[in-house]
Amino acid sequence: MEMQPLAERLRPKTLDEVVGQSHLVSGGKIIHEIIANKRPVSLILWGPPGTGKTTLARIIAQETEAEFIELSAVTAGKADVMKVIALAEQNQRLGMQTILFVDEIHRFNKAQQDAFLPHVESGLISLIGATTENPSFEVINPLLSRARVVVLEPLDKPAIVKILQNAAQTLKLKAKQLPAKSIDLIAELSGGDARVALGNLELALQLAGTRPVDQKIVETAAQSRVPGYDKKGEHHYNVISAFIKSMRGSDANAALYYLARMLQAGEDPKFVARRMVIFASEDIGLAAPAALNLAVSTFLAVERIGLPEAEYNLFHCASVMAKAPKSRQVADAMGAAKAAARDFPDLPVPLHIRNAPTKLMKDLGYGKGTKWEAGFKHPQGFLPEELKNFNVFDD
Repeated sequence: MEMQPLAERLRPKTLDEVVGQSHLVSGGKIIHEIIANKRPVSLILWGPPGTGKTTLARIIAQETEAEFIELSAVTAGKADVMKVIALAEQNQRLGMQTILFVDEIHRFNKAQQDAFLPHVESGLISLIGATTENPSFEVINPLLSRARVVVLEPLDKPAIVKILQNAAQTLKLKAKQLPAKSIDLIAELSGGDARVALGNLELALQLAGTRPVDQKIVETAAQSRVPGYDKKGEHHYNVISAFIKSMRGSDANAALYYLARMLQAGEDPKFVARRMVIFASEDIGLAAPAALNLAVSTFLAVERIGLPEAEYNLFHCASVMAKAPKSRQVADAMGAAKAAARDFPDLPVPLHIRNAPTKLMKDLGYGKGTKWEAGFKHPQGFLPEELKNFNVFDD
């Protein structure tokens, strides 16, 4: 039998063995409390690869004594889901809980995701989905409303070092075989991904044989000297921030440079396109309303054409966004309107602009003085009296 990969052999079995994600697993935090109460709940675990999504799902199932059924959205279909539901019904009759873990749940289409809904809602299954993509865009709203979204962070370097040190201890490696400098370099090259770190360690040990694992062997195993762009870590956020700020500052040269860096590093082109859709309203807005149409068209083009051809669309859109006039009116107006709605959430709608489908309502003054004319402005205005001075556009 082929030996399991090191990352699988060293996968934590209990919450105490988990390194990192303290905002989820420490006392009083959500994963810790789910396990303490032994009551599984439906979750969407959102985070970069190698941060512990599958591990946490398995620990929850083990600690809550639920049957754990694992599906991959890459290979499973709706028929597989229905088989799980049938098994969950059997478990329910036996008084057992069922956890269905769906890896890469964002790859399920709407119909497949819809199949979960009645069974999650009834409590027949607790669904734990894992995704590296923003669930707001990739998971249907009805499913999101029935599950808690839990965000896993990229593991920082000290956490990766700790995982590697634990691995060295488990493998009974001496410091001479795996020097601290080599552990540090493996951690540096992992990009916050524990699976990558352990995979690189495993390969480095194979390449080294009886020799110590030195820097050259680590670099050969990792196939890289330094991570120029880690898609889910700090560089990811720094480069996308630079891209947006360059467009905001109307520096098209800088914007295109950062765009090229992201695409060259393997960034998801849909992520970049989504950011430009947001930018079109947030930073351009009323100064050039057509920018939003272009940004949405770019997103659709990226979805339907894909790379590399869609690079033309992305660079086209970024050039226009950078060169377009800028206005924060929409963003400022949105903030002011949300603040007013928060401070005055229950003000009654003025009688003169209320709907008046019946004679009684008309007699009570509903819709009084309102005319069905284009551009009609009611003498009494449209806002409640308390907000008569509310004017986000100063006109």
